[in-house]
Amino acid sequence: MTVRPGGGVRFRAGPGRVPAARRTVPRPTPGGGPGGRRRVAELVGSWRAALRIARREARRARGRTALVLAMIALPVLMLTFVAASYDMAQLTRQESIDRQLGDADAALRWISDVPVVQDETGDGWVARDASQLGPVVPATAEQVGALLGPGARVTEVKRWVPVSVRNGDEDEAMRGRMIDLGDPLALSTVRMRGGRAPAGPDEIAASPAALRHLHVRVGGTVTAADGSRRYRVVGVVEFPDDLGPLLALHPGSSPPPDVVTESTWLVDVPGPVDDALVRRLNEHGVVVTTRGGPEESRVLTLWPGTNPGADVNGLGTSVLVGGLGLLEVVLLVGPAFAVGVRRRRRDLALVAVAGGDAAQLRRVVLADGVVLGCLGAVAGLVLGVAAAFAARPLVEQYIFGARFGGYRCWPAALVVIAGVAVLAGVLAALAPAWTAARQDVVAGLAGRRTPPRNRGRWLAVGLALAAGGAALAALGAARTVPTVILVGLILGELGLVFCTPTLIGLLARLGRRLPLAPRIALRDASRNRASAAPAISAVMAAVAASVALGSYLASDTARGALSYQATMPAGNLQVEQPADQQPVPPAVVAEAARTHLDADAVAPVHTPTCDPARGPTVICEIVPVLPPERTCPWQPGDALSDADRQQARADPRCQLRARDVYGGYVQVMVDDGAALPILTGVAPATAATATAVLRAGGAVMTDPRYVVHGRLAVAVDRGDGESRSTDRTVSLLTAYAPPGAIGPARLLLSPAAATRLGLTWSVGSWAVSTPAAPDERQQRRFTAALRPYGTFYLNVAQVRPPTEDAPLLLLLAAAAGLITVGAAGIATGLAAAEGRGDLSTLAAVGASPGVRRLLALCQAGVIAGLGSVLGIVAGLGTAVLVLSSTNRRYAASWPIEDPYPLVVPWSALGVLVLVPLVAMLGAGLFTRSRLPVERRLD
Repeated sequence: MTVRPGGGVRFRAGPGRVPAARRTVPRPTPGGGPGGRRRVAELVGSWRAALRIARREARRARGRTALVLAMIALPVLMLTFVAASYDMAQLTRQESIDRQLGDADAALRWISDVPVVQDETGDGWVARDASQLGPVVPATAEQVGALLGPGARVTEVKRWVPVSVRNGDEDEAMRGRMIDLGDPLALSTVRMRGGRAPAGPDEIAASPAALRHLHVRVGGTVTAADGSRRYRVVGVVEFPDDLGPLLALHPGSSPPPDVVTESTWLVDVPGPVDDALVRRLNEHGVVVTTRGGPEESRVLTLWPGTNPGADVNGLGTSVLVGGLGLLEVVLLVGPAFAVGVRRRRRDLALVAVAGGDAAQLRRVVLADGVVLGCLGAVAGLVLGVAAAFAARPLVEQYIFGARFGGYRCWPAALVVIAGVAVLAGVLAALAPAWTAARQDVVAGLAGRRTPPRNRGRWLAVGLALAAGGAALAALGAARTVPTVILVGLILGELGLVFCTPTLIGLLARLGRRLPLAPRIALRDASRNRASAAPAISAVMAAVAASVALGSYLASDTARGALSYQATMPAGNLQVEQPADQQPVPPAVVAEAARTHLDADAVAPVHTPTCDPARGPTVICEIVPVLPPERTCPWQPGDALSDADRQQARADPRCQLRARDVYGGYVQVMVDDGAALPILTGVAPATAATATAVLRAGGAVMTDPRYVVHGRLAVAVDRGDGESRSTDRTVSLLTAYAPPGAIGPARLLLSPAAATRLGLTWSVGSWAVSTPAAPDERQQRRFTAALRPYGTFYLNVAQVRPPTEDAPLLLLLAAAAGLITVGAAGIATGLAAAEGRGDLSTLAAVGASPGVRRLLALCQAGVIAGLGSVLGIVAGLGTAVLVLSSTNRRYAASWPIEDPYPLVVPWSALGVLVLVPLVAMLGAGLFTRSRLPVERRLD
């Protein structure tokens, strides 16, 4: 007996018998009332019954229910946690104003010396006459108070003041705020966590993060970097808008002379801050922020803080990434529903015998997805909101770095998350529901398995989706459209999911020659494709995403390493000193370098500038002149046609790479040959030749394009800064281009050549040659030895650019490995529960207890191994496709773009190869070796 798609039941005779007459149980014909209303009532009643059955089944199969709930509730919990935390972090206007003003009536900013017009909130302003806009003279409290009238209270706050202090052996640049915490207006904007307010310029209050960073407590001292002042820490203060390391300075402390800080004035006036007062202050160039302003819309928004002009591409990418996550959840949950349908085949057959049609059978199974999806959504929402509220202090401190507003949970996002959870449950039950509606009723009543059918159309659909997704991803990569790339990857992944059942059946046929345990494992996977295929697909999707992203990151790192240009030979360093400091005696630098860095050589590097006796020096530019015959006729910013780009790529004068478009600056220095080998790393013979040229009064240019027949043109542009015109003088110098020079383009002038050009020079830095790159400890000791002479900065040459991709690659591999182990464990557990009869048969025929462990091990190996292999192949294929398409686009670009080399992330692949072995080992260890023995009572 089978269920017909039309709703009837067909009985078939067994083999060798005369076929029985066809009997059909017709549908009850609707009678009474309008037909549409009757059909709606029947549909509602059918769903009500299906939901009751699903609720009963969820109570009966508690283990499977808990598994499904955990897989649905976990992503809901994480998304809810993020949504609630983000919503609390987005301050409303009233919360932002309260945080900014505290108990003050308004905040003033004197930003112009001409009248201004501001918006209602005070965030935007414009000068009425921009032509008269000039620098603003810093105002005093008396001047601001005079604008407000008698009875007004004023306190000044400077929100950003740089402070350099000593932290152990290092100089630390920290952020400070100049605020009078003894004033109630200023005190209302912060939280005093301990101690008292600073009472003088030699006292400070520090945030808890600053105390931890500087390793001090209340009552301790902090020394300025230049040693000119010692601050005593008298209080612990917390700034709600910045929980990082921050120092509160007394208004008596003067900021650095070269730093321009903007002041905000918190004011308290006797009367209201009305429009007349705001207009009067605007007439003096003062912008006012008050508690008034436009009312906030209380309409629920999908994204807090967004506007109609939001980034559509970013939103589309987020939706597609969320779709990939939804597909992963569906694939992980699907096996549990498939096993549930097989365990309930007799119940479903009874529903069919009782007159249930195919649609009603589908509703019974889909109701499982609805019930479990709703339960998982509710559990995830409740736990996510509770976790967000409980972990709020930690998230504020370590993620957002600022205190949140009120407790809220973004209802619109929670509704969407709950809907997605229910959708995931329904989609996970969709394939089992379709299978249940097509099962053989007689086989279901008898408890027999129905062999799976090989449907070629699903393989054809899968191959078509995979090919179409690959083409679409290649198109998106060629045009650099991330959304199109993601759509192509999703379609390709769906195509591989449709192809997986056919592949399982093929492997089962090939496994007939294998030993008992792997043969049974492949046979079970082939028989139970509805549960094995989603688990394998989930592993494949996770591994493919990890391998594809890992390959892209590794290729991008390799591309950056190929295009990286070292500044000096590896291990050497350049010691730089600010221009406003007194120069350090060369003997002191040399002694400190030899003592703490094991330096081989130390040489001063002189920085040239225009001689005041030879003309104006406000503008002074010293540049080498590229000969006209070696100058590219096109510029990087020109709009070139395809033919011009091809011609530019073929022209030897235009071999300009994209990394050099903004890096064409030539370093100019004065040297007698001492610093040249340290900076350029040329061979000793080449260094000797270059030194001879410098001592003969010539110049050394490391870029050979500028030197023609041993001559180099150098231009000096001078200007007074008042007029746009400059005076240029061009001189020809004897020059040498040393081959094999490391670092950017450098022009080294001899002292005689610099004098000829009308230049003077002074020591700007020191070049230090070391046998090996100094570590952090050596660098700290070296800078500590030079600290009496000021602040110094070390530029240590690196062999290759620093990269942080290795931890990310391992994190991606770990995430894929976790999904692999989880999917393998779920599928193995479900297969063990489903194959209890087979295990009993094995026990009856005398199989040893170790067979069960070996069988579980092989079942986990089939899921994890096959999924990992398919994922690695799919991921590498995706990476090759995307990188090749990108390189084809770069092949016709100018300036020349470095192509992406295809790099296999071997470290991540090693982890992914070991993961199936871990899954197999875990399945073998956690499976009981005792075979079940069932007795049959007649």
